[in-house]
Amino acid sequence: QVQLVESGGGLVQAGGSLRLSCSASGTIFSINAMGWYRQAPGKQRELVAAITSGGTTNYAASVKGRFTVSRDNAKNTVYLQMNSLKPEDTAVYYCNADLKTARFGTNYNYWGQGTQVTVSS
Repeated sequence: QVQLVESGGGLVQAGGSLRLSCSASGTIFSINAMGWYRQAPGKQRELVAAITSGGTTNYAASVKGRFTVSRDNAKNTVYLQMNSLKPEDTAVYYCNADLKTARFGTNYNYWGQGTQVTVSS
């Protein structure tokens, strides 16, 4: 059983900052990529940022230069530092991890429960 638990969402004014955290726990052999997705009302879920176990990052064009993704491999934790927040960043943010639960197992995607981020104008 694997769980991803997110924290750090909330309400912030435009121009403010928030930091999201997501910790993976349970039977985990290795984690490849971890990342953050978001879904605004009436819109599809979209990739915000991702990071591999080696530290390679990928960002959505809309957040480049404002958001920073990082991870602590020893803690199976991924972070998302969000600066210069805009009202259009308002969404439910979901943590995602691509991981194996056994040495010779298959990689599967796991999702957190989501955390609300609301940016007021």
